[in-house]
Amino acid sequence: MAQAMQDIALVSIGHMGINTEEAPLTQSTSFSSRCENAVIDSSGRIASRKGYEMVSTNGSTVLGTSPGIESISEFEPQTGSPVLFSCGNNKIFSGTTTLTDITPGGYTITDNNWAFATLSNEHYFFQRDHNPLIYDPSSGNLTTIAAHPNVQGVAPDAHCVLAAFGRLWAGDLTGQPSKIHWTDSLDGKNWSGGSSGNIDISQVWPDGSDTITALAAYQNFLIIFGKRSIVIYTGASDPATMSLADTIANIGAVGRDVVQSTGRDLLFVDYSGVRSFQRTIRTNTLPVGDISRNVSSDFKGFVNAADASRIRTTFHPFESFYLVTFPSLGMVYCFDTRLPLQDGSLRTTTWSAMSPLCFTRTSTDKLYIGVADGFGEYKGHKDNNASYELMYFSHPLAFGDTSRLKFLKSVAVTTFNGAGANVTLQWAYDYRQDYTKQVYTLSEDNSGQYNNSLYNTTSQYSASSVLINKEKVATNGHGTVVQIGLSTTVDGREIAIQQMNVHSLIGRMV
Repeated sequence: MAQAMQDIALVSIGHMGINTEEAPLTQSTSFSSRCENAVIDSSGRIASRKGYEMVSTNGSTVLGTSPGIESISEFEPQTGSPVLFSCGNNKIFSGTTTLTDITPGGYTITDNNWAFATLSNEHYFFQRDHNPLIYDPSSGNLTTIAAHPNVQGVAPDAHCVLAAFGRLWAGDLTGQPSKIHWTDSLDGKNWSGGSSGNIDISQVWPDGSDTITALAAYQNFLIIFGKRSIVIYTGASDPATMSLADTIANIGAVGRDVVQSTGRDLLFVDYSGVRSFQRTIRTNTLPVGDISRNVSSDFKGFVNAADASRIRTTFHPFESFYLVTFPSLGMVYCFDTRLPLQDGSLRTTTWSAMSPLCFTRTSTDKLYIGVADGFGEYKGHKDNNASYELMYFSHPLAFGDTSRLKFLKSVAVTTFNGAGANVTLQWAYDYRQDYTKQVYTLSEDNSGQYNNSLYNTTSQYSASSVLINKEKVATNGHGTVVQIGLSTTVDGREIAIQQMNVHSLIGRMV
């Protein structure tokens, strides 16, 4: 016998991000099964991510058929304006709007996988099997360190470089997988005099052997990452007396550019997922925690399928996200760092339409993205004038009873902004993929939230008024569980999903 109609309010749907690890029917509607080209906004809504607008204008000319800009770095001299460097097509460029080739004459570049560091008003470029480079703002020239008149010793052709504790640190050399070299204090050109030196950590790897993949400074510690180990030194301000503080086994960094400082923590990509490296005062140890557990299987699949040396990450404090891009696979994972879930994991969405090759955050908190035609700035809601699709899917919903049929009569969707956009509501029953689709257009008219015009005076997203749309869509079909999806083309206008109200008839027991 049929029961009465039920109205089920799904408030802040998906605001806890994607969860593909737990059984679908046991999950809260706060999780989603799919959330593409989205972020979790400051109000806890699924919202369209920003796109990028091109900054460089001559990229297609100077980059040719190469993949694009694969490394970017900003140098802030003590006086004068910042200088932006970008690398692609086996060349090094300076400039923002116009990319100017500054590759030293006679210098051969075979890859664009550069690491950068700034010390004592000079900017350094390191890459395995390449003579390290130095940019001196006093002359405006980019040369090899070896050609610099004040060089001492031989700068290692390392893959990793870190400026910390008043000197340069370099590691991951061909033939020296466990050796760290450092310069004299405040002199990145001095690799043989003063307090310069080196150390072989092959005997302290907790698993017996490993290869250096990344370097980082955290509080007063020098952190040396291996592929499956972490070695921690204290007292690095004086290398002559620094000492081994701790080692961590079975966890490491998959590549050089996966480690990012958030100010209070280090985030990095291990083969098991994204990890948080935190100091625990009570125990004086440095444990790590998995922050990607809700997408663990899928994320590990991308890590294992990708070229680890090409995985790029960034942390942006204003946007409050940690981004991981897999350029060869066309996927970006976005981890929201503002409100960790109770288990310590971060709310996660994915970006499938944008394929960044690299990132850099500038001194003015702009986020630059290396792409095929140069580099752009993370802003607006188009990808270089191209639209992209925002997509949300719930998990299968049983509404508390898997034994009875559900006859969906209608779904009311409340959205913010996106006036004039076409939205596709789709639904399917009993784990099938044969979705029924209904397209509607968001109104151009303003409507205040809860009929209160106060909410209609300003916009979180833009200078224009907030458009609050509530559209009721007639639905049909039946099944014991139902999955609901929503998608829309983002073509310059941001949009956020606030709420769904499901009007359903609960039928007979199956």
